[in-house]
Amino acid sequence: MGRLRWRHFDFWLTAAVILLLVIGLAMVYSATRNTEGLEDSTRRQAIFIVIGLVLMVALATVDYGLLEPITGAIYGLVIAALVAVLIIGRVTHGAQRWIDLGFMLFQPSEFAKLGLVIFLARYFAEHSEDIKSGRVFLVSLGAALLPMMLIYLQPDLSTALLLGAIWLGMAAVAGVNMAYVGALAGAGLVAAPAIWYSLHDYQRLRVLAFINPAADPQGTGYNVGQAMIAIGSGGWLGKGFASGTQSQLHFLRVRHTDFIFSVLAEELGFVGAVVLFALFGLLLWRLIRVAGVARDRFGELLAVGMAVYIFVQAAINIAMNMALIPATGIPLPFVSFGNNALLSLLLGLGLVQSVALRHKKLDFA
Repeated sequence: MGRLRWRHFDFWLTAAVILLLVIGLAMVYSATRNTEGLEDSTRRQAIFIVIGLVLMVALATVDYGLLEPITGAIYGLVIAALVAVLIIGRVTHGAQRWIDLGFMLFQPSEFAKLGLVIFLARYFAEHSEDIKSGRVFLVSLGAALLPMMLIYLQPDLSTALLLGAIWLGMAAVAGVNMAYVGALAGAGLVAAPAIWYSLHDYQRLRVLAFINPAADPQGTGYNVGQAMIAIGSGGWLGKGFASGTQSQLHFLRVRHTDFIFSVLAEELGFVGAVVLFALFGLLLWRLIRVAGVARDRFGELLAVGMAVYIFVQAAINIAMNMALIPATGIPLPFVSFGNNALLSLLLGLGLVQSVALRHKKLDFA
C-alpha cells in the first residue's frame, strides 16, 4: 500500500516548485552579489530551501485529516503570534513585523496566510450544508478580519489585503452567498473615504505615485520607475545572467525581494519571464487537479486555498513590478528572498501532497 500511495505523489507539482526555487536562488544570487550586507543571502536562501523541501515531503507522509480537530488551535497560535509581534517584535524601517529568535527573524504574518487557509478549509467543509447562510459568511469573514487587522497594525497593508483575497477566493469556491459579498463590496465603497484617511502617509503616497508616476520620480515613484526600465531593457533574451545594469549597478532597490521579477526580466528577458509564467501555470494546474481528486471537502479546499494564496501573491508582485497596481511589499512566491515565506509555502504544499497521496480513488480496504 505504501508504494501505491507514493505513486500518487504529484511529481509534476514538485518539479514546478523545484524549478521555481532554482530560478529564485539564481536571481537572489544575482541581485545580492557584491552588495554590502547581503552577501550571505544566497547561502541562507539555499539552507531554507533544503529545510522547506524536507518538511514538505515529511508533511506529505502525514494524513492531512489529522489537522481537522486542531484547526482551531492552529488559528489561535497564529493570532497569538500576531499579537506577540506587536508587543515584543523588532522595529525595522518603521514596521514591527518580526520576532528575533536568534537563528532567524520569525515573521508571523507569513504563516498567518497558511493558518487562514487551513482554518477556512475546515470551517467551510464543516458547513457545506448551510454554506449559503449569513452566519457562515459572517463567521468566515470575521476569522479573516481578525488577523488582517493585527497585520495592518504592524503596519502591513499589502499582506492584510492578501489575507482578504484568500478568504474571498476560498469563500467563492466553497459556495457562500455572493449577494453577501456584493453587499460587503458596497459597504467598502461607502467607507472608501474613511479608509483612505486611515492609511499611513507612505501608503497614500504609493497610491498617488501610481496614479501620477511623474509627480515624484526620485522619491515615491523611484522603485517602480527603475523596475519598468529594467523590464523594458531586457528585450527578448535579456542582458545575461548577473549582467543587468539596473540591478548590478544598484539602481533597482529591494531587488532581491519585492522587485526580483524586474531582475529576472532584465537579465533573462521576455523568454525568461514566459518560462516563469509557465512554471506558475503548471503549479496552479496541479493544485487544481489535486483539489479535483481530493477524497473530501476539507482536502479539496486546502488545495484550492493554496492555489489562491500562490496565484494572488504572484499576480500582485508581478503587476506591481509592471506598474499595473500601486507598489506593495508582497514578495514573488518561491523566487524572492525570504525564509519565512519559503517555509510557509512549502509547508502548505506538503499538505497538498498529503491530499494527493490519499485521494478518493485509493482503496484503503
